[in-house]
Amino acid sequence: MIAFIVRAAVAVVALIVVAFFAIGHDRFWRLFGDPDIGPVAFETLLRSATPNDALACPPDLCVAPADIATLVYPVSAGVLRAAFVGVIAAEPRVTQVASDDATLADRYVQRSARLGFPDTIIVRFIDRPGGQSTIALYSRSQIGHSDLGVNRARLERWLATLDRVLPAVE
Repeated sequence: MIAFIVRAAVAVVALIVVAFFAIGHDRFWRLFGDPDIGPVAFETLLRSATPNDALACPPDLCVAPADIATLVYPVSAGVLRAAFVGVIAAEPRVTQVASDDATLADRYVQRSARLGFPDTIIVRFIDRPGGQSTIALYSRSQIGHSDLGVNRARLERWLATLDRVLPAVE
């Protein structure tokens, strides 16, 4: 009986692997839902109960605890947004899935290199007095309990690149 169960389990795993490669990772992961998890309101955001998200936010915007406090930039939110588009353009496997000019918010999906796991990243640009601006980012995994730090590393990398392109004032 145990041998039958083991053979059945191996057959199921083999079938899943064949399906993954036969239909491609994008269509396979869609079996778990749309890779774009959707928008968030940073002011009322509740963090995931599992360790598979990361939040970068100015201290006065988010009620949820942020992993990274974002800085202020010496340009308008529109100019900051344009600079950030250049940061995103240098990243592999990123697709813009939504853009809202009224709220200055963009949404992206970035897939992992080998298995194509989708992560949704929401970016909002906020004007500040004196022609300055700041940014809020929330990156979260659709699949899995833990992201092994991938979402936080992504936000740190993107913000560091942005700071090289457009140095912050604080």
